Amino acid sequence: MAEKKRKILPPVYLLISLILMWLLNRYLPVYIFLQKPWVYLGGVPVLIGIAIAVASVRRFKRAQTGIIPFDEATKLVTGGLYRYTRNPMYLGMFIVLSGVAIVLGSVSPLLVVWLFMLVIRYNFVAAEERFLEAAFGQDYLVFKSRVRRWL
Repeated sequence: MAEKKRKILPPVYLLISLILMWLLNRYLPVYIFLQKPWVYLGGVPVLIGIAIAVASVRRFKRAQTGIIPFDEATKLVTGGLYRYTRNPMYLGMFIVLSGVAIVLGSVSPLLVVWLFMLVIRYNFVAAEERFLEAAFGQDYLVFKSRVRRWL
């Protein structure tokens, strides 16, 4: 079964989420749970998330396979961070958003983090799993049984 390419890609959802988080924090800051200087601790997960996403993209480039969801997959990437999670790029984005939510310091941006994960899970991950199973068959099923979806 051929999967339909998505018009809006995950980095666009990430950007939309960041903007929405800022707007919610600015105009509807539900319960401020962190103040300065503690909010700056959110920079740590932001940097970790970026590092995870960049390392995952590099792994795909080294394997010379498609990075954009539903582009032709020529190789099943199972090394590096893919030994621990089947979706490190998305996980990196989630960690970045979580760090930004900490920097913003209110609860309302956290809602966007979870909304982002639901959108990614149901618009990309589920379909990508079917796509990879069709492309790599038993190899993907073995990988899927060994490595968790997230962590």
